[in-house]
Amino acid sequence: MEGFVVAHTTNTADTADTATGTGYWQAWQDSWDRQQEWYMPDREERFRVMLDMVEALVGPTPRVLDLACGTGSITDRVLKRFPGATSTGVDLDPALLTIAEGHFAGDGRVTFVTADLKDPHWRAALPHDSYDAVLTATALHWLHSDDLSVLYGQLAPLVAPGGVFMNADHMPDPATPRIDAAEHAHRHAGMDRARTAGAVDWREWWELAAADPLLAEPVRQRFAIYGEHADGDTPPEAWHTAALLGAGFAEARTVWRSPSDALVLGLK
Repeated sequence: MEGFVVAHTTNTADTADTATGTGYWQAWQDSWDRQQEWYMPDREERFRVMLDMVEALVGPTPRVLDLACGTGSITDRVLKRFPGATSTGVDLDPALLTIAEGHFAGDGRVTFVTADLKDPHWRAALPHDSYDAVLTATALHWLHSDDLSVLYGQLAPLVAPGGVFMNADHMPDPATPRIDAAEHAHRHAGMDRARTAGAVDWREWWELAAADPLLAEPVRQRFAIYGEHADGDTPPEAWHTAALLGAGFAEARTVWRSPSDALVLGLK
């Protein structure tokens, strides 16, 4: 991924979905959400708190940057709750962006940018110089702490005065190993039951996508970029709040917490 330069910007108003109906891409969007929920049953709760904080701090018509947007799950929820909002989705994954662009085709409120967040010039292709809210969820854990600290420094100037950055991700507490182990065992027992009932996991989802004629080539490109999986480290929430303050945010704190994950907010 290192050195990947911004490839293109797509406004969905200019993207005609001629090969399929909108229901086709909606089905892929829904299947991605279900697969993610298998890992995170409280996924919608973190999204709800995220949008609550957007509304509380910047109002109901935000200009949003959906960072590492994937299929556009955050953008989808932002626009359903705030019809007057606009969103720029940024990602490197060609398969997930194909789904996102198909799902939001014809919606002039949404723009997608292909970029590598590890490239120092990734911000150059953004359509705006500043955003009211920069939002991301379960995506930045593939970055190591040093790279994430650099990214936080790049994001701070993009957030308008009074605007917010929020990151919901895996943020375990190293001080509570027994609690963490018990929660992990309990959560995975529930995942096993759901899997027996037919839930699709990450690997199976990608196998299904690779078998789809319209996604086969983007999936091939995706694995050429990322390999099987690329995880960074997962520092605790205290690290994130300190890094955000060091990057230039005026305030930073956790606004939601589960036993394994947290939603950290930085306010300009």
